[in-house]
Amino acid sequence: MTQPVSAAARTLRVLKALKGHTITGLSNTELTQLTKDSPSNISRAMQTLIEEGLAVKLDNGRFAHSIGMLQIAQAHAEHMARLTQRMQETNQRIAAGSMN
Repeated sequence: MTQPVSAAARTLRVLKALKGHTITGLSNTELTQLTKDSPSNISRAMQTLIEEGLAVKLDNGRFAHSIGMLQIAQAHAEHMARLTQRMQETNQRIAAGSMN
């Protein structure tokens, strides 16, 4: 017997399925195939993602990550870049024998 999947889990699966399709988007049918979920569940999940500002419906009727979702990804990338820079600076000081 399989366990039921929560609406939150379904929605997150759909959000992840959109990865790599920011410009062209995916159709409801494509999302159904990728997530192995029903079209009605995909529609509900997409409505939730749109309402929360994480996805958009494109002019061609397909779905993609929203600018808000991309801003989250960009903020993560920028944070990681800052941390990488700090680690490199620390490693350079260690290698140079700095006491500061």
